Amino acid sequence: MRRQTNFDVVRTIGLDLPEVEEGTMYGAPALKVRGKLLACMASHKSAEPGSLVVRIGFEDREALIADDPRTYYVKPHYQEYGAVLVRLALIDREALRDLLRSSWRTVTSSAPKRRPGAKSRGSA
Repeated sequence: MRRQTNFDVVRTIGLDLPEVEEGTMYGAPALKVRGKLLACMASHKSAEPGSLVVRIGFEDREALIADDPRTYYVKPHYQEYGAVLVRLALIDREALRDLLRSSWRTVTSSAPKRRPGAKSRGSA
C-alpha cells in the first residue's frame, strides 16, 4: 500500500537541501531558501485541496504538466509565477525529491521568478 504524501514528507525532504528553512507563506506551511519561497501548501481558492505550490522555471513547469497532467497542474492565479501546483496524493517520494531539488536550483539561481510585466496578485 502506498503511503500518502503530505507536508510532513515535503518538510523532511526539503530540509535536507542546503539553507532550507521552515516558515509560512500566507499562513500556510512553507519551505524557504534565504527567505525565498521554495514550496508551500497552496492557499489560494483556485488550487485543489492538498496541493503544493513549488517554485520552478516556466519551461520546466510546462514539461512537468505535459508529462504528467494528473499530478502537476497550474491555475490562472499561478500562471504568471514560476511555480507549478502538485497534487500531493499523486506524487511519489522520489519524484517529489527530484522536484524539490530542481526547485532549489531555480530559487538559488539568478533566473527571473515572474514573467516580465506580470502584476502581483496576492495569496499563494
